Order: sequence, then structure tokens, then C-alpha cells
Amino acid sequence: MIRTGITLLAVAILAAHPAVAHAQVKKSDSVVKIEVDAGKIENEKQTVTLTFAIETGYHIYANKIGQENIALPTEVTISGKTKLQAVKVSYPPGKLEESSVVGDHYIYRRMAVIEADVQRAKGDTGPLKATIKLQACSEGKDASCLMPATVEVNIP
Repeated sequence: MIRTGITLLAVAILAAHPAVAHAQVKKSDSVVKIEVDAGKIENEKQTVTLTFAIETGYHIYANKIGQENIALPTEVTISGKTKLQAVKVSYPPGKLEESSVVGDHYIYRRMAVIEADVQRAKGDTGPLKATIKLQACSEGKDASCLMPATVEVNIP
């Protein structure tokens, strides 16, 4: 009887352990907040500005990292219900991060501003959506990267 109780307790603990570990997994969007400013539509053209506020102690990777396969670069796509004629996204260059482990690469720290120039179809004034892929990493001696995230932001 005691052996059965101990076995059941061990099974319960092991069954709960993956759930506890899973609950502790932090995604990159938990340390990055994104604000959107949609400019006025003039002659079917609109500028969308995305401001990334990155929590102190973290960084996200620039769009042009400078190293292949070390992380997910920050990438913005803009879409609408009506097919857009063209979208040109302008990324800031990022700050050089020197690393003897993974090689020199570029990051955004604290804040990054990304602009998208959108050419809309004639008469299109509908809402847009920004889809942002990013990966954040902590900084310091015990630095580690968070799970990548895809964030969708509605643009009125």
C-alpha cells in the first residue's frame, strides 16, 4: 500500500514537471513592446512607423545580423485586405556587438524605429496589419536567448 502511494506520488510529480518547465519558457515578445504610428494616406502612399521598446537587459537582433544562422533577424511585413502595390521597409543598421563565441553581429538595444513606406491600391483606405518576427536575448555573463516570437499589430 505504501509502495503504491509512493509510486503514485512520483508519477504525479513527473507528470507535473514538464508543465512547470513549459510555464517558465519566456517568449521574445514578453520583453519587447511595439507601438505603431500610421501616417496619413496621401496619393495612395502611407508611412507606417513601428517603435520597439526593448526591456533593459535584453536586445533583439537587427534585420542584417552580419552572421548567418546565429539567431532570427528582426523582420517586418505589412499587409492589408486589399493587396498592397508595394511595401519598402527601412531598418536601422543596429549596433555592432563583438563576440568571440558567435562572431561579430548587429543588435537593437533599448529602442529601435522601423519605417515602412506603403503604396496602396487606388481608393484603398482599409486597415493594415504588421507582422513582426523577432528574437530577444538577455545580456551579461549568463546571457541566453528567449524563444522567437511572431507579433501581429493592427494598424487602423
